[in-house]
Amino acid sequence: MRAMILAAGRGERMRPLTDHTPKPLLPVAGKPLLQWHIERLRAAGITELVINHAWLGEQIEAMFADGSAFGVSIQWSREAAPLETLGGIVKALPLLGAEPFLVVNGDIWCDYDFTALTTHCLAANNAGSNALAHLVLVDNPPQHPHGDFALAGQTVRADGAAKLTFAGIGWYQPELFRQCLPGKAPLAPLLRAAMAQGKVSGEHFRGRWFDIGTPERLQQLDAQLRQH
Repeated sequence: MRAMILAAGRGERMRPLTDHTPKPLLPVAGKPLLQWHIERLRAAGITELVINHAWLGEQIEAMFADGSAFGVSIQWSREAAPLETLGGIVKALPLLGAEPFLVVNGDIWCDYDFTALTTHCLAANNAGSNALAHLVLVDNPPQHPHGDFALAGQTVRADGAAKLTFAGIGWYQPELFRQCLPGKAPLAPLLRAAMAQGKVSGEHFRGRWFDIGTPERLQQLDAQLRQH
């Protein structure tokens, strides 16, 4: 399985930290955010990576190059301007291949075991599942109290009484993006359309997960990791 790390965001809410440093390179407990993802994916046996970038992307490429120093192989999907999640994935499809692939937001930190996604993918394929996507959901953080999607058993729905927050981690069948046109676009509308057809599964992850959206949250995560 290949994985894509989304690293093209401008990081406006992180300014001034991101004025001269791309958000994926901001340090957490002595390592760039992006490196935490790379190491966790490698630990799960996922070593073929695609990473997109836009703002100050040359700095990201300079640090990670082809990935060999980190035990992985990296292909780069370069965007002149951020294309948002769906647009970024669609642009990178030629690099991701014909098999299901994993996508993780580059501006989160978590201790999620990506092996769970590879196991689920294999089980779904063996069982002939019609799911086009499998999403990891988490408890709603203070900054996002109303959540995104509801989980009914292992099926994700767009609406429900008790919504959870999309963690920015999931695996996708290339078929989900077959009719998508190139260009800037968010992912949520496409997911909701697939949910309406009952083609999105999901899981509730209860481990540590942080959305690094502000300098204050970055500092909080850094302090917590250093304590451990």
